[in-house]
Amino acid sequence: MAMPLRQTIRVGTYLMEQKLRKRTKFPLIVELEPLFACNLACEGCGKIQHPAGVLKQRMPVAQAVGAVLESGAPMVSIAGGEPLMHPQIDEIVRQLVAKRKYVFLCTNAMLMRKKMEKFTPSPYFAFAVHIDGLKERHDESVAKEGVFDEAVAAIKEAKRRGFRVTTNSTFFNTDTPQTIIEVLDFLNDDLQVDEMMISPAYAYEKAPDQEHFLGVEQTRELFKKAFAGGNRGRWRLNHSPLFLDFLEGKTDYDCTAWAIPNYSLFGWQRPCYLMSDGYVPTYRQLIEETDWDKYGRGKDPRCANCMAHCGYEPTAVLATMGSLKESIRAARETVSGNRG
Repeated sequence: MAMPLRQTIRVGTYLMEQKLRKRTKFPLIVELEPLFACNLACEGCGKIQHPAGVLKQRMPVAQAVGAVLESGAPMVSIAGGEPLMHPQIDEIVRQLVAKRKYVFLCTNAMLMRKKMEKFTPSPYFAFAVHIDGLKERHDESVAKEGVFDEAVAAIKEAKRRGFRVTTNSTFFNTDTPQTIIEVLDFLNDDLQVDEMMISPAYAYEKAPDQEHFLGVEQTRELFKKAFAGGNRGRWRLNHSPLFLDFLEGKTDYDCTAWAIPNYSLFGWQRPCYLMSDGYVPTYRQLIEETDWDKYGRGKDPRCANCMAHCGYEPTAVLATMGSLKESIRAARETVSGNRG
């Protein structure tokens, strides 16, 4: 796990505080969506399916920052839509960083070089660039040529300016262990991004392409082969060791979607950003008024093939904190990742 040591300590301290306060449900990271509009039409995403009136809306800065502070989460992932289309996205980031929140700005990078001067490098801020494969594969997944080349150029420029840069890669049933290895090798070795996040594609019901999502057994076989030969330990993956075990099928977990709640223009979304069973205006209502026990594989048929990080990474993190052996294992991988 390549999470910076400072961030690891901060999150670890936060988790211990929740344990001491005997809180059973709390957020690790908030998925903040200050808009749904995007400048791409990716086949695996349904966000731009909203009506035109909704796509024109932009969340006020105070509302966005207030939601994160209300939750108390130490980290926030700003997504959408394309967040760089928000005219005040730099101010949202600035205020969250001032509150010492770790901010990941998720972007397809099409506007990144143009908007980069609005941001300041900080240990609390990172661009999180969406990369699903090498050139041909990535451009096909986002339905537009040239996006991969622009993303690579933006990553290089951000690194040159001193920004932390992470990536987020979603894999489908059209991927093979080799295509995963190729893109992660490129990101890790050639571009030398700071961290990489990976996730099997979940069958998002509004996505235009419903044919290429992975099933559970497909996911396990795919990642087991991709991680073979020492790749897993060599790549700077921003995941707990137990979540990577989960992807390989070495262990299994229940979903803890409450730990990565989603806040958008509609409010707090239950149960997660991939499923929509209504919205509530406050984080407290989300936690207290949602029947969390009815979600997850084996409970809700919509969850049958889900192994997404938003539901299972928090479970893995909590399992790590509950085991001295796994805590030591995670600490060793953190130190190793920071040395690399």
